Amino acid sequence: MGKILELKQTPKRVVSLVPSITEFLFDLDLVPLGVTKFCVHPADARKRSKVIGGTKNPKVDHILSLQPDLIIANKEENRQEDINALNEQCPVYVSDVPTVESALEMMLALGEILERSSKSQMICDEIRSKWSQIPQNEEKTVVYLIWKDPYMAAGNDTYIHDVIHRLSWTNAINSPRYPQISLEEVESISPDLVLLSSEPFPFKEKHIAELSTNLPHSKVILVDGEAFSWYGSRMLPALEYFSKLHGEVF
Repeated sequence: MGKILELKQTPKRVVSLVPSITEFLFDLDLVPLGVTKFCVHPADARKRSKVIGGTKNPKVDHILSLQPDLIIANKEENRQEDINALNEQCPVYVSDVPTVESALEMMLALGEILERSSKSQMICDEIRSKWSQIPQNEEKTVVYLIWKDPYMAAGNDTYIHDVIHRLSWTNAINSPRYPQISLEEVESISPDLVLLSSEPFPFKEKHIAELSTNLPHSKVILVDGEAFSWYGSRMLPALEYFSKLHGEVF
């Protein structure tokens, strides 16, 4: 879920270093003071809030100049050294979201911290309802690639892993985090599906052809990285996407 904070008062001046949480904050009717350059939802987020750098290279001095009373970070998306530097002068909520359930717990916790529990609960209830309707797919083994040169895959302790599991598939990568993997290793695994994520590396149609040549026994397809890796409000449209993906796979 995330680090538990004891705050003297409800935060009003919030900075978000996590794109998926930024969208959730807007849906809680809270406009952050600052967001990252990767905070693309809602579409006008970077116009309504100050852009304070990237997730891995936030402008610490710029953030602190905004005088926030809460900074929201993530264990996976942000660097520990940046979190430590910020936390010296401002409370930092560090989320840790390895599963769908922990995403919902984090959202409810932020709703409570920000005194928007009712709205947060409503969003989470809708997500629970919709995710209970995820199509039960035929069991398949999956390798989910997030990067190229070198290839990197989603490991067995990630949010992506839990989403794959909820789609009734098996993540063939039995290693933590995001291990490097060679095409030879993927071929030796011989997964039913190789999923090429649209982010953080922007896999394209041309990469399907490249990989299919080396992986003749696997079906290689492009997938929406936001549906598989964004928690928060983006979990709602993800269900519609998974239904479409079911038709593409089968």
